[in-house]
Amino acid sequence: MPQEINISDDDIRYAEKILLSDGKEFDDERKAFIRNLSTIDLQAVPGSGKTTALLAKLLIIERKLPFPDGSGVLVISHTNAAVDEIKEKIQKHCPKLFSYPNFIGTIQSFVDEFLAIPFYISKFKKKPIRIDNEIYNEKIKSCLDKIWLHRFNLSQEVNNKVAHIKNNNEALFYNFRFQFSNEIQLVKKLNDDILEIKKPRGNTRPQNYRDYTQQEKRDVYNWFLEFKKVILKSGILHFDDAYFLADVYLNKITAIKNILQKRFAYVFVDEMQDMDTHQYNLLEKTFYDDGNGVSIIQRIGDKNQAIYHSSNSVKTVEVWQLRANPENILNLIGSQRLSKPIADVVKKFALYNDANFDIIGLNECDIKPHILVFETETIASIIPCFAQIVKKYKENSRLKSKRDFKDIKVVCWNTDWKEDETSRNDATKLRLEDFYKGFKKEKGKPKQDYNNLKSYLLYYEKRQTLEPVRKNVLNAFLKILRLENINTTDDRPYTKKKLIDVIREKDIEKGNKKYDELNFNLYNWAIGIIREKTNEVWEGIKAYVPTLLEMFDKTISNSSDFINNDNVEILPENAEVLAITNHYREEELEIEITSVHAVKGQTHCATLYLESCYQGKHESERLSTQFLGNSFNDTKVHHKSSVKMAYVGFSRPTDLLCIAIHKDRFDKFLRDINIEEWEIINVS
Repeated sequence: MPQEINISDDDIRYAEKILLSDGKEFDDERKAFIRNLSTIDLQAVPGSGKTTALLAKLLIIERKLPFPDGSGVLVISHTNAAVDEIKEKIQKHCPKLFSYPNFIGTIQSFVDEFLAIPFYISKFKKKPIRIDNEIYNEKIKSCLDKIWLHRFNLSQEVNNKVAHIKNNNEALFYNFRFQFSNEIQLVKKLNDDILEIKKPRGNTRPQNYRDYTQQEKRDVYNWFLEFKKVILKSGILHFDDAYFLADVYLNKITAIKNILQKRFAYVFVDEMQDMDTHQYNLLEKTFYDDGNGVSIIQRIGDKNQAIYHSSNSVKTVEVWQLRANPENILNLIGSQRLSKPIADVVKKFALYNDANFDIIGLNECDIKPHILVFETETIASIIPCFAQIVKKYKENSRLKSKRDFKDIKVVCWNTDWKEDETSRNDATKLRLEDFYKGFKKEKGKPKQDYNNLKSYLLYYEKRQTLEPVRKNVLNAFLKILRLENINTTDDRPYTKKKLIDVIREKDIEKGNKKYDELNFNLYNWAIGIIREKTNEVWEGIKAYVPTLLEMFDKTISNSSDFINNDNVEILPENAEVLAITNHYREEELEIEITSVHAVKGQTHCATLYLESCYQGKHESERLSTQFLGNSFNDTKVHHKSSVKMAYVGFSRPTDLLCIAIHKDRFDKFLRDINIEEWEIINVS
């Protein structure tokens, strides 16, 4: 059993002083969760302060460390941003919690460090080079470009079939994964069906088409299996490969879960609703162990907010199954964020709303949610109308938010129409770009690897330092080295640290000043990027690359296209447009226009939710009964998706919630709406 911890009133007061503003204290509901150190699921409504309560618990546990049995605490969240928030708020107060034997990180970092990498080392006698989707896809592409180097001693007939598949369906090579059952299998993606091999039809007439025989399919399948094994053995892993290795590890070496349970006496999983099926199953197998685990595991989140963090998708499968015993379920129903008028509306849009579900709005604001009724001719006036409403309430001091009115946003589920001109020109089907013509979907979200040098200079994490730009330039150099097949002495791709170290060592050997030259250039390039002189920096780096490659006795060859490609979709002008057009400005107001996915987890002073078309219908059509005051009770998949998205979007604001609905749909579905709960505004 884990170390028994008693949490006193003094402990809670200590946490309150660090986390809460002067004079504030945790209410009884949050104190009950902070004191609870048994295996539970915490279901917390939007704005309930669940993360703050978790941080309070961690601050208090820090005071009890180290445990006599040498065990530690595991804290897992879904995203790096959530982990960074934990570190920012309590790390300076918790030196013991952020050191061995404790671990605070993402689910991916936990799987990599404690399961995937140890098993990979035991299997292949070396560490994996990189666990990263982008580099994995780059490795696949490199192999496909040299596909005939990977025949795996199979017949020419099989190789010809694989070549035919590549020419007709190259995407297949990127989208299959390992899966472990009684034997290693390939699936189309994680948790999907076994990889199905079909002969591409091409231009063959239907009456002349003949699919591969079962034996031919098995032969080609074996080619794919060997191909995937080669990628794995090379040390380049997809994130899903890490979960596969972890699954094999737990199945083959059953003692590992006992070791991890003894290592981590307490396991806290924040934002549990964001976990995918394979992540959920791994955590359950490792720590809960069908109720036999010795770790205390607390899963914290809100099942009603289970939407993905990006794209337009919504989780349709109920991943998080609550504990069977009601004693192991705790609820936070008081929302510090939401006012009573907003909370009373939002709770009708909850997908999971059993007898214990409720949302109590604790924020003192009496503004009713607004419905902005517009017509096709007045669609461009919706956002200006919203701005005027915000200004009116601000001027008469009915907005109670202490957020200085900066967090005012317009959100929409579906943003752009891609290339579907039929839908784009259909005035009865709406997306965000129809409401605000200047909207451009964010294309410049920073990532680690791009297809051309110029992208590294355009898309980087915006901070107050030069480090993100410097890091991006070095990542571009690493990409060039990989394209030119330049590896370390042990035949591994270079890392940034290894590259810098090698250049420094070469300087010592040859008496050069290449290291100083590189640092000088990195500084000037970073300054140039910050000053928006992207093209000048790009030309400067292109001129420097031969010098870099010369240090390795190489010249530009395979990396030429990467270095010189000027993709018109990533010009600096376009990147700047993204920053400017996704905002509406009126006098002192600046209103960001974005997607519901982008604002998940945020708190706004005021939010305008624009209804949009999903699978042929808008929110006001699918969710009319909720707008009319009834709790959600539907089994249709698209209705579930719509209600989840509405729940997340509607629960962002503290004071003012506005929802834009077309007059035709309002008159048809919502004419009996309760005007005691809703303020109806006609947009003119």
